[in-house]
Amino acid sequence: MKVVATNKKAYFNYDLLENYEAGVSLVGSEVKSIRQGRISLKDSYAEVRGGEVILLNFHISPYEAASRFNHDPEREKKLLLHRREIKRLSGKIREKGLTLVPTKVLFNDKGKVKIEIALAKGKKAYQKKEVIKERDRERELRAELKKRLR
Repeated sequence: MKVVATNKKAYFNYDLLENYEAGVSLVGSEVKSIRQGRISLKDSYAEVRGGEVILLNFHISPYEAASRFNHDPEREKKLLLHRREIKRLSGKIREKGLTLVPTKVLFNDKGKVKIEIALAKGKKAYQKKEVIKERDRERELRAELKKRLR
């Protein structure tokens, strides 16, 4: 599997509980643009509507060579999941106040575009600050070890 993009903000802003891999309903120019890595997962999320999972705010830049047959960069994309997975996700979202966040965009072995979505719970501000402090401590520790090994 080849990872095209990751959503670093999702890992920082949310506690990721469960991961799912879903196919995406795309048009040809979108796939070519994804192959070039011209996508943004920033602020994107998924919601369940009418028994379908829809991906929102997922930006795929227009493909230059597609001319007039190009796609809308911000259009809603349908995620392809099994019915039982959709029912399970919608139940958890309604029940516990969780959200669906895309974490990675990748190509599988057969060349199909897949999106890894995660069932996520938002972090509080103090939890985010704690993560930053821990990261700084780790960085300082590595620097000190590197300095001592010289």
